[in-house]
Amino acid sequence: MIAEVDTPSRPGSGAKGGHWLPVRPRLVVASAFMLFLELALIRWTGSNIVHLSYFTNFVLLGSFLGIGLGFLRVGRTRRQPYYSPVVLAALVVIVLRFPVTVNREAEGVLYFTSLHTSGPPAWAILPVVFAAAALVLMGPAELVGRCFPELPRLEAYRYDLIGSLTGIAMFSLLSLAGAPPLAWGLIAALAYGALLRPRSLPRYLAFVTVPSLVIVGALAVETLSAGAVWSPYYKVTYRSYGYGGVPIMDISVNGIPHQQAIPAAYRLQWERQYAMPYERAAVRSLDDVLIVGAGSGTDVAIALSKGAKHVDAVEIDPKLRELGGAFHPDHPYADPRVTTHITDGRAFLERTAKKYDLILFALPDSLTLVSGASSLRLESYLFTQESMRAAHDHLKPGGAFSMYNYYREQWLVDRLASTAQAAFGHKPCVDQVGAGQQAVITAGVTPDAQRCGGEWAGAQAGTPPPAVDDRPFLYLHGRDIPSIYLITLGLILLVSVIAVRAVAGPFRRMRPYADLFLLGVSFLLLETKNVTGFALLFGTTWVVNAVVFAGVLVAVLAAVEVTRRLRTPSLPVMYTVLLGGLVLAALVPNSWLLGLPVPLRAVCAVVVAFLPIFAANVVFAKRFADTADATVAFGANLLGAILGGCLEYLSLVIGYEGLLVVAGLLYLGAFALLPRAARAL
Repeated sequence: MIAEVDTPSRPGSGAKGGHWLPVRPRLVVASAFMLFLELALIRWTGSNIVHLSYFTNFVLLGSFLGIGLGFLRVGRTRRQPYYSPVVLAALVVIVLRFPVTVNREAEGVLYFTSLHTSGPPAWAILPVVFAAAALVLMGPAELVGRCFPELPRLEAYRYDLIGSLTGIAMFSLLSLAGAPPLAWGLIAALAYGALLRPRSLPRYLAFVTVPSLVIVGALAVETLSAGAVWSPYYKVTYRSYGYGGVPIMDISVNGIPHQQAIPAAYRLQWERQYAMPYERAAVRSLDDVLIVGAGSGTDVAIALSKGAKHVDAVEIDPKLRELGGAFHPDHPYADPRVTTHITDGRAFLERTAKKYDLILFALPDSLTLVSGASSLRLESYLFTQESMRAAHDHLKPGGAFSMYNYYREQWLVDRLASTAQAAFGHKPCVDQVGAGQQAVITAGVTPDAQRCGGEWAGAQAGTPPPAVDDRPFLYLHGRDIPSIYLITLGLILLVSVIAVRAVAGPFRRMRPYADLFLLGVSFLLLETKNVTGFALLFGTTWVVNAVVFAGVLVAVLAAVEVTRRLRTPSLPVMYTVLLGGLVLAALVPNSWLLGLPVPLRAVCAVVVAFLPIFAANVVFAKRFADTADATVAFGANLLGAILGGCLEYLSLVIGYEGLLVVAGLLYLGAFALLPRAARAL
């Protein structure tokens, strides 16, 4: 058994001088802090720098770089990583002093950050955030890495995983409670205070206590600023005022103007598109109406004013719903005819058996990406051909579907209209109102269930085909990776190579662990495929996202425990199981899983998704237990995750299913690079 020969290497290396915490609890605390800090940085920087709402991987990749560098620094210095709290304090001050928000005076649309903003330009602020994220995470990673040589390989990895799960649980609970950044800052300050040893009191005060006070103080000011609440997705700011005697509440999320809570009568009088779904739908009565993207309640109020007898209001963000319930002048959520569902719109459609007279997709713009998925927005799966087909299937005889928004691009209007045509089997009504390509697209369950003002001319030449679940990228015109991504990812890889060389010395230290590097690359692709797959099957909510990440770590932990306690098959056999799991995942279509009842769907999805993850981590655990240098081996694996994070963007070209093929090829490459002596493990 592996556990019998798994002995510590270089005991005590990097941990001279003692610590008040024993090594095992210290490793758990440091690992929990590392993952908690990573999640908090992604969440907080994206709420204050609008570019990062669409580049969540930017901070994630910086974190991976920092974590890998932290492990590679172990054994090369005994100094405490005091730089981490200092850099975090500087980052907090810079971001709060120079936030990047959308300029309210300018028109813009969020296609890969092509918008008018106030604050530093992207080329100035993004490199600062990337470098700061790397330096901040390098500190906790170095503290984690210093524990590894003091324990057997797999035992250290085990406690690292337990700590990571703890970090996810802490952040998820704070998200559930709607905790503001002040809570995150207090946890960071306490963790720094507990983990960094005071070699001298003046130095500890200067490099730990003072930066921690700056972090907590700055985040306290942000938290206590008027009109700011924190949802699991956004920093939500709002202000109420009157205009010509009309009460209005403006809502912005992450610095972007998002919604207005405004009386239905005023909206219908001055903005014609809100009445059009009811004019174009040839329904006799509105017994049941479904509104996806109910938000602060204006669309719900309009439906009630049009005579809806019952409205199912679906909204993914609980704070937007709370604001609507508290402040909307029409008080639509207090009406007994309204039932609220806090969930993802596509997931609701896939779960409910109810039929509707009218289904509305009411301006469902998320304005943010799913955390951990490079290009998936919260609403991406709502605008695919399969989603509109699901809407069609939930209509009563004579029912109609409608969607409206400010599309701003003609090709986008035509793409959505052609998607509705493909899903419903006939041309929809397309009404374009005012400037900025405001459009209403309405499709009856049959042609007789819609009343068009005029026939839609059809999609213009060059209009992209409908988005599908495998490539749900509505706003991507071509089948390519935008140049802004290519340039950014190229610079990230260049900086990473330079940083690794500067911190770790010659690359020959990592050469024996090239297979572990490729395991890190392919595992990131596998994780992305699972995050996006579960988002489709169960919703793009933060709860699903947190459960998937926790599930991945549980599968990894299970692989470690099995490897520690049982005699597992040899690495060639485990690679065969791994590749077989990838083939199974490729052969089971999401469309089949979506057709299953939710409990059975969950069981099948877990088996299909986590079998290759479990096998991949048995491979990693067996190989890791046999390495000569645990910290360099683990660092190489983490640095592979950076390349994996960059390769995620291949999904824009080949789709999410294609990532399984790329992952399979990388696993084959890892097997080819496996040292001959390790093949017998």
